[in-house]
Order: sequence, then structure tokens, then C-alpha cells
Amino acid sequence: MNHQGHIEKMESLVNGQVQYTLPLDDIRVAMNPLLGQQVKLTFLNEIKCVSCGKIINKTYGQGFCYSCLTTVPEADECVLSPEKCRAHLGVSRDMTWAESHCLIPHIVYLAMSGNVKVGVTRHTQMPTRWIDQGASSAIVLAQTPNRHIAGVIEVFLKQHFSDKTLWQKMLCSPDDPGISLAHEKQKAVELLPAELRRYVWADDSITELQYPYTTGYPSSVEQVTFDKQNCVEGELTAMRGQYLIFDNQRAVNIRRHRGYLIRVEV
Repeated sequence: MNHQGHIEKMESLVNGQVQYTLPLDDIRVAMNPLLGQQVKLTFLNEIKCVSCGKIINKTYGQGFCYSCLTTVPEADECVLSPEKCRAHLGVSRDMTWAESHCLIPHIVYLAMSGNVKVGVTRHTQMPTRWIDQGASSAIVLAQTPNRHIAGVIEVFLKQHFSDKTLWQKMLCSPDDPGISLAHEKQKAVELLPAELRRYVWADDSITELQYPYTTGYPSSVEQVTFDKQNCVEGELTAMRGQYLIFDNQRAVNIRRHRGYLIRVEV
């Protein structure tokens, strides 16, 4: 197999294990069948802005040129900091975009991805968001009518829970089975002030996710980027989150390289 194209973040669906597909422009490469095979990824020295399509020397904010970073709604500050969203006040880079991305129900969740973390996502993005972060399990804590309120809850809980994924721990070891997300949710609920507790989700169902590992967890991993080397190859042994993991204990974050022109050889 030999395909090339500009990569986007891996698409995923749950069918027993998480099933991954790598977009290469209009080509979709099923990745799970490549586990256990020798895979070579080569950067072809071209980067395209994922928004405007302009050829650029470097990306900003996971795939944008600088102009798009500062103008398009997909790169607005509320994407990374939901509490800063002002769409509910009628302020946005693009109100039409905000109506379908910010002014809709949002979920505040707790997830296990190397540690217990709190996060926010649109209600339509479950379980995709959890898979992208490599979560082995997740529970809905609250549902809010817009992105801003979800961000306010997240910021409040960041005093007590991490909002970062410990990516090395996530890739190299199973999550602690002794941690109960239902118990962690109850702790979080008790911490919330009354005005935020009204959004708590009554259902304590936990979503469990399994990722494809062929040889068990690596003892350690080194993250490599195509900004420092043009080629990564080896036996593909695992995938979790947006990472491809090779038998030489190297890992590539696909989402980090959105817009890069890559050739995939098997």
C-alpha cells in the first residue's frame, strides 16, 4: 500500500475496540488492519492550512496559517478556553458558526486518560472527544445550554481536577482500575456552588473504551514530530487518542500534524 495526502486528525468509531481511519485528503486509510505491520510515514515537505488551503511554512493552533488563526471561528480563543466564549452575548468571529458550535448543549465530563481530568465538549461530540484524548472511560458531569457556562464549570473544577492529559502515562500504562468515576463525579458535584449544580447530569452511566494494542503497553515512548525528522517507520503496535505507537517506542501525534503532506507505505 502506498498513499499520500494532507493529513487530518484520525477519525474513529467504536466497534468493540476503537476503529481508526486516517484521512489523506480524499483518501481514507483504515488503520486497525495495519497493526503488526511495518508502516512508514514520510513527510513530503509541504504544509497546507486546514482552513484556507494556502501552502505555508509552519502551522499555528493545529493546522492554521497565522491569518486564519486570527480570523476564523474554528481558531477563536473559546475553542481552547470555553469560559471565554461570548457567543451568548452576541459576540463571535462568526455568529452563524457560533449558533451551531457554541450556542448548543455542551457537556462537562470527567475522563480517565492517564489521570482523572475534567473537560468540555459539544453534546454531539461524544464519544469522539473522549477517544481523541485517549480516555479509557468517561462520565457526564453536567449538561449546559451553551459553551460559556460549560467553561465556567470546568474552570471552577480545575481547582480540584486536572484539565490536561498525561500523554506518556496514558500511552504507556492502563488507567488505575481502583478509581471510580462515579465517586469522582459525586466529589465534583459537592464542590460546585448552587448556581452551577443546577446543570448536573443525573445519569451516572460510564462509557468504557478499548484501544488496539498488539504487544501490551510500551515501557516508555518518545514523541516524534515531522518538524524535526521527515520519516518515521517501524512496526505499528498500538493506537490511542490521536497517537500512532511503533515498536521502537516512538509515537506520532497525528492531530499535531494536521495539514502536513504525508506518504503512508506498508
